[in-house]
Amino acid sequence: MESISVFEIIKVGIGPSSSHTMGPWNAAAAFIRIIKRERSIEEVKEVFLEFFGSLAKTGIGHGTDIAGMLGLNGEDFKTINTSKIDEKIDYIKSTQTINLGGEKVIPFIYGHHLILNMKKSLDFHPNGMIFRAVFEDGTELVQDFYSVGGGFIASQEKNSIQKQCVRTLYPCHKASDIAKYCEKLGFDKISDLIFMNEESWRTQEETRQEALYIWQQIKECIYKGVNKEGILPGGLNVSRRAAGINRKLLGDKIYKNKDEWFQQVVDAEENFTNINKWIACFALAVNEENASFGRIITAPTNGASGVIPAVLMYAQAFTPFTSEDDIVRFLLVAGEIGTLFKKNATISAAMGGCQAEIGVSSAMAAAGLTEILGGSVGQVLMAAEIAMEHHLGLTCDPIKGLVQIPCIERNTMGAMKAITAANIALESDPTKAKVTLDEVILTMWETAQSMSDRFKETSEGGLAIAVNVPEC
Repeated sequence: MESISVFEIIKVGIGPSSSHTMGPWNAAAAFIRIIKRERSIEEVKEVFLEFFGSLAKTGIGHGTDIAGMLGLNGEDFKTINTSKIDEKIDYIKSTQTINLGGEKVIPFIYGHHLILNMKKSLDFHPNGMIFRAVFEDGTELVQDFYSVGGGFIASQEKNSIQKQCVRTLYPCHKASDIAKYCEKLGFDKISDLIFMNEESWRTQEETRQEALYIWQQIKECIYKGVNKEGILPGGLNVSRRAAGINRKLLGDKIYKNKDEWFQQVVDAEENFTNINKWIACFALAVNEENASFGRIITAPTNGASGVIPAVLMYAQAFTPFTSEDDIVRFLLVAGEIGTLFKKNATISAAMGGCQAEIGVSSAMAAAGLTEILGGSVGQVLMAAEIAMEHHLGLTCDPIKGLVQIPCIERNTMGAMKAITAANIALESDPTKAKVTLDEVILTMWETAQSMSDRFKETSEGGLAIAVNVPEC
């Protein structure tokens, strides 16, 4: 089993969905690379893209079609000016052309070259897509891709096409591995073990800098979210709420940038109700940004991107554990817990429902928080288990396929559960626990396999059909 870096689980992304937006975008970029490897962009006459299954059924709401076009157009979601996305898509549609790989303009008619096939699913995974390039000499290049959660992509030929297989010095594929190696090496902090394993990808200083970069991106995203009013795109007419909560909690206090704003939050009146509202505000801010094609931190997915930022911001604003070292250790442990679910279950809602997104993010956040609050190795793993245990069976049933209802509020619930799970674990003896983290991960996967496809991001069950709203 290959090792996964924590920064493949927690990374810079773009809304609204890691599996339905980032995955197809990554697949389009990968297809461009395959064309260049096999032939050349200049030889391409036409390119076709067909989405299947969950990608097709909720594709419009998740911006799957947009992601596919922008990926083929040579755009990078890590650097694109998100305010220009609508303009770029309008140009592709109005001119009926696409600048393939940013190198050659070819015909591209939406509905002909890009199709959302809602009647068929590919066997390998619910999030399937097929790219086809037709060359000037009439030959073709066809490649299937599958978006398997968190922006990761795969093909039937290769389990993952994004990276070479890496094996760490102390491979941690299960929670029991983490406990075993921490005991063997005499580590009382899980983050010490992860620091060592991350050296398979980068130096410890580079790992530290990447974590702090992630933290700055989290602050930037929350700051943008708490300062934007209005209606979210997509047709549901969902109002942004983070800005109103922020304004009410800060009153007439003035700030000019994210650092001044953060200090105002730290200095604000602290009581249970206000802190509770701040946590909700942080999570809402991130997911409102996510819902509007904003740049966010995927952790482990976009639909669950508000949980870890909310809990880490809570720790920085309302606990004594506010050092850069605490930030780094929180993110390393949170990311490592995410890898366990990725390897042994799923982080894809199309495979496992929302337990695979909010549930996993809550477990990650609970572990990270417990780590910096002084929890033992056993307590950290216990916190993750508690958080997931109380998300088991959670369905993914977004209304109209938009990552808005119930997704945005669900992040606030995941954050609250993470904090509660950490507090319970810190007051508990993990040797007396009746359920281990490995057992709850296995249970989550078994639950996912038993869950009806209607509740796996297809918008064919639950709230998605129980609530009648006008067509988007």
